[in-house]
Amino acid sequence: MNTHPSFRFTLGLLSLVCLAGLGHTAERVQGRSMVISTHGIVASEHPLASQAGAQVLAEGGNAVDAAIAANAVMGVVAPMTSGLGGDLFAIIYEAKTGRLHGLNSSGWAPSGLTIEFLRGQGFTNMPQRGIYSVTIPGAVAGWDALQAKFGRMPLARLLAPAIRIATEGYPVTEIVAGYWKASEKFMSADPAAARMFLPDGRAPQMGEIFRNRDLAWALRQVARDGRKAYYEGAIAKLLLANSRQHGGTWTATDLRDFRPQWVQPISTIYHDWTVYEIPPPGQGIAALAMLNLMEQFPLATWGRDSVATWHTLIEAKKLAYADLLRYVADPRFAKVPVTGMLSKAYARERARLIDPNRAASVVPPGRPPEGGTDTTYLCAVDAEGNMVSLIQSNYGGFGSGLVADGTGFGLQNRGGLFSLEPTHPNALAPRKRPLHTIIPGFMTKGDVRIAFGIMGGWNQAQAHAQFVANLVDFGMNLQSALEAPRFTKLTFEGADVEIESRVPASVRVGLAAKGHDLKVIAPFAQDVGGGQAVMRDFARGINFGASDPRKDGAAVPEPVK
Repeated sequence: MNTHPSFRFTLGLLSLVCLAGLGHTAERVQGRSMVISTHGIVASEHPLASQAGAQVLAEGGNAVDAAIAANAVMGVVAPMTSGLGGDLFAIIYEAKTGRLHGLNSSGWAPSGLTIEFLRGQGFTNMPQRGIYSVTIPGAVAGWDALQAKFGRMPLARLLAPAIRIATEGYPVTEIVAGYWKASEKFMSADPAAARMFLPDGRAPQMGEIFRNRDLAWALRQVARDGRKAYYEGAIAKLLLANSRQHGGTWTATDLRDFRPQWVQPISTIYHDWTVYEIPPPGQGIAALAMLNLMEQFPLATWGRDSVATWHTLIEAKKLAYADLLRYVADPRFAKVPVTGMLSKAYARERARLIDPNRAASVVPPGRPPEGGTDTTYLCAVDAEGNMVSLIQSNYGGFGSGLVADGTGFGLQNRGGLFSLEPTHPNALAPRKRPLHTIIPGFMTKGDVRIAFGIMGGWNQAQAHAQFVANLVDFGMNLQSALEAPRFTKLTFEGADVEIESRVPASVRVGLAAKGHDLKVIAPFAQDVGGGQAVMRDFARGINFGASDPRKDGAAVPEPVK
């Protein structure tokens, strides 16, 4: 019998479908079923966003149209995680050509923001909040680029659901209400932010209706005039006024000149699956490097609930992230050793540093050979097999904590990831993009394509690697792979690691014996991030969707007329 992990994964999918016709049900190993359809599916972190995207599909839009519509709604219903003030990355699979396209729409530093300027202001480290932490937001330019290259519907139609929801209001959902409450004190520091997002002096509670007519106005400007409204028109004027008010260095040309970048996704082979990420300055390369390290060990033989498997995953994370922090930067300004970092030979060399009996507390970066808190993730697949893996973020909850009066959206704090060390590859420089945490994922094998992503700052690359292992090594289906318990290590040194309480107690005891300093967290914890995934089986013409219970979201199929 074929026991290859990828065979078990395919067999698991087929079994799940076939069991629907039997007179009994299989033992449940997951909280909810996959969504399965011959039509399109949109999976996001909020049912209203997924619904908006699915309706676009029903009206003849494609996966890109659906993703833009869903993303716009997410900026309304979860304003602390995403919106017009954030950045955007995407991987697009074009069914008719079989090509993958990558989009980096992360913002650059304004031209007047330099290391010398900040040191003159008394800063010794990069500010994490306030105007100096804000790079030029890239989300709207990203929508414009996606729609122009792939879209079938005008922005006016795609943004219509978000405009209506912002105008009429929506009930705040459970997890979003918790995020909002956690930012209450922080948001009260900026009068414009407090007026916008703390009505009656407090965060709205679960089930309360929240309206954002300022955001509806801003969305209408973009619906009518596209990127020009944001980077040159009425919204630009408000953003520049906000910068001046807070002592920022933004100029009109910083906004007007900004353009996203079409990039070639980078990849590695994990067993017989090809896994893709956006290239630097994103952290996706760490997910691929981590997979290369994991591939050196017999995880499938050990099993998911073995101490050896969990120990290896945690140690591989430390090695991959040490190189991430040392080398990843904007490749227009620094030489990033991408080929070397993804070399299988380099992975074998680094994997030998993993002590099977002891957790490492200090992991230095290697020397790759030279070679040629808050985020929202969503994905979509249409009936033709076009697919989008899209992630958009303000970084910290409500980003910089600043709102330009009249706009209705918070500004990200992505600039906080720059270094003020002049010799570091990720050193701050005008019109440079910082090291970025948000990453969309994609993977392929034979006739199967999967778009996936898991949000959560520095959690993302390590969560991607765990998700891929769940599918490839442990034969899980799409939903189980998202739901399965995860670990996260949000620091770069020490033996500390957070691990969900659903990980068997015997595993946790074994990890502690190896020196891991475990913090046991909730069974479906926010720190390990929430994700979404869609899959296309081209051989059968069937789409699958999955949504992580760690979020309020859902995978919603295209309505059938």
